[in-house]
Amino acid sequence: MDEEVEKEELLIQEEAYLLSGVHIGTRQKSSDMKRFIYRVRDDGLYLLNVKETDRRIKLAALFLNRYPPERAMIISSRQYGQKPAKLFAQLIGANAILGRFTPGTFTNPDFNGYMEPDIVVLTDPLMDFQALKESVDVGIPVIGICDTNNDLKNLDLAIPANNKGRKSLALIYFLLTREVLRNRGQELELKEEDFEETFE
Repeated sequence: MDEEVEKEELLIQEEAYLLSGVHIGTRQKSSDMKRFIYRVRDDGLYLLNVKETDRRIKLAALFLNRYPPERAMIISSRQYGQKPAKLFAQLIGANAILGRFTPGTFTNPDFNGYMEPDIVVLTDPLMDFQALKESVDVGIPVIGICDTNNDLKNLDLAIPANNKGRKSLALIYFLLTREVLRNRGQELELKEEDFEETFE
């Protein structure tokens, strides 16, 4: 399998991943994320293997396309993830919850904003812990963008990547959008920078 990954063409040049900081993790590593880390920098930051990131973006796109797009929920409480998550949701026909996730959204049918998605995408399982907990409670499959410090317990698929950086999140969501649409035989006309959060 690893040999196949090596030979397989990347979605984007490896350099583009590196320039966007997709590979730059934190100074902490969880035992779950150890297999995605290829080295530690002199300053103590763990670095992620972008070939594995690329492979898992492809897997996530295939996974998402198993479900009706309107039944997918994209979640980001992380500020830099909100614009790319929203754009991703719009372009693939999914829904998004940005900012604070209200407890009971997936578990309390009496709550006014109650929803029953078929699949959930989390920008950061650590920040989006309430959405993760509720998804697990009701049996919703979860895809998470996971940094070196994330715990993979309760995730169905992890995309190893810097889930804190503005450029990194823009690139991940851009590639995920493009791959989901390509699998449907559609083209994405936007560029990576269109996904980047900018503050006036």
